Amino acid sequence: MNDKPWLASYPPGVRWDAEIKPTTVQQILDDAVADFPDRPAIDFMGKRLSYRELGALVDRTARGLQSLGVGPGVHVGLFLPNTPHYLVAVFGVLQAGGTVVNYSPLDAAKVLEHKIEDSQTDVLITLDMPALYPQMAAMLGATRLKKLVVGSLAEMTGAPEQVAAQAKAKGETVDIPVDDFHVRFAELIDNDGQYTRHPVGDPRETIAVLQYTGGTTGLPKGAMLTHANLSAACEQVVITQFGTQPVLTMGQERLLAVLPPFHIYALTVNLLLGVRLGAEIVQHVRFDPKAALRDITEKQLTTFCGVPTMFTAVIGDPDASQYDLRSLKLCNSGGAPLPMEVGERFKTVTGTWLAEGWGMTETSPTGTFSPAHGKRKAGSCGIPHPGVTIKMLDLEDPTRYVPLGEKGEMCIQGPNVMKGYWKKPDATAESTTFDGFFRTGDVGYMDEDGFVFIVDRCKDMLLCSGYNVYPRVLEEAIYQHPAVHEVAVIGVPDAYRGQSPKAFVTLKSGAEPFTLEALQAFLKDRLGKHEMVHGLEIRDALPKTPVGKLSKKDLVEEEARKREATANAA
Repeated sequence: MNDKPWLASYPPGVRWDAEIKPTTVQQILDDAVADFPDRPAIDFMGKRLSYRELGALVDRTARGLQSLGVGPGVHVGLFLPNTPHYLVAVFGVLQAGGTVVNYSPLDAAKVLEHKIEDSQTDVLITLDMPALYPQMAAMLGATRLKKLVVGSLAEMTGAPEQVAAQAKAKGETVDIPVDDFHVRFAELIDNDGQYTRHPVGDPRETIAVLQYTGGTTGLPKGAMLTHANLSAACEQVVITQFGTQPVLTMGQERLLAVLPPFHIYALTVNLLLGVRLGAEIVQHVRFDPKAALRDITEKQLTTFCGVPTMFTAVIGDPDASQYDLRSLKLCNSGGAPLPMEVGERFKTVTGTWLAEGWGMTETSPTGTFSPAHGKRKAGSCGIPHPGVTIKMLDLEDPTRYVPLGEKGEMCIQGPNVMKGYWKKPDATAESTTFDGFFRTGDVGYMDEDGFVFIVDRCKDMLLCSGYNVYPRVLEEAIYQHPAVHEVAVIGVPDAYRGQSPKAFVTLKSGAEPFTLEALQAFLKDRLGKHEMVHGLEIRDALPKTPVGKLSKKDLVEEEARKREATANAA
């Protein structure tokens, strides 16, 4: 059997065995500053920074962080939206010798507490926004967190005083105390940028980012992404776009960045890859379809990486036909399966294929890609990236792999695959095959041309708008409701989010029924926004297996029959 059938499906001039040198993440910025010093690096709310200016700002951030004690072994949290602060902070922390820990504004308080303690975060960078600062201010004194560096969105815009005044009038900023626990970002970077360089050592061993990922039970665990993991992920994407028919041009691209940067997908494909390409990164604080359409048209943007919900919203906007999207050259959908009809509509509207790929937090998050030229297969997430090998593990016998065309658990090996789970050797061992591959938990098959098709999951997990959501976590939160006797959560198809969680509940004797809205209010402080239940059905009883376990399979089948009946009636 051909152990690498995907080689024949590679685009012309793209080599699977292309050299990928292990290097540091900060070297990506150093190279861009050297090669494209006067090219614009960031475009944000009326302000543009050149690569030279970005490099200088990162140096000042590094020195400021070192004055707070940041260096090798020190973990710095980032709790930031999609503003220049994030890009500056990532490189600043790494230049200072520290390790980045990403925090999600979607997380519930108990998850933030866990991440702070588990990751050993003592310093954290955030903004003075009501959706951010109060959550972390509450952690001072309640956790090991000792210092908050607090910036303002306005300071990175083209009209800082005007934006600050508008934000204050709208209640979009909060007051920051003047004490030993707080440092303003403006004060942090008020220096000459002369920081101390610390040698990284082996970039294949040194952790650059701790990226937390959920689990089927309990609290999230940190994926240890090394410098070499992240730099390799960037290089893998670059290699696939620069064959004999190059899609992109170094130092010439304009990239639309609308994904939340704390997500590994955004960190790699927007920020790190953007810098690697010497591209102009056009940042939006949050995704808005109209703003995306306007910028693509007016600024002639060439690259747009997002999740299926974003592309659905862009082409589904009632005014989409009024905009010219033909400047786009590379558009990639990740984070969740792409509905085929969305990809086809996108091609009709833009003239550009919407490439689909697969990856996960533990793979930095590259894994597979859709060739820019040559074969494409409907329903496939593509072929392995350069340097990546994918096999399917037998679902019944974990000591053997299945042949091409047969379903198995997708397993991956490559320079982009994480070092392991932070402080969890048992979890790392459980996710590793007998021959050292990472077990993804996805069930799929590879065809004779090396294309991967994902058909199921080993783990009880949903994908909601590109985020992993674990039903067990939701069920544990719902069980805290005083009226709930039993609960089972399943995913139901959602045209916009891909999947949405629906809870099936039985009540305790004498308990009063409650509405979905009441349940959501109860769960508000117990679940992250991305985890929130979107459907509720209260029943007298829930289906069970012969041994008495709740049968989610029966609930899934019932929901499928309902959808089929509705479709037939229509």
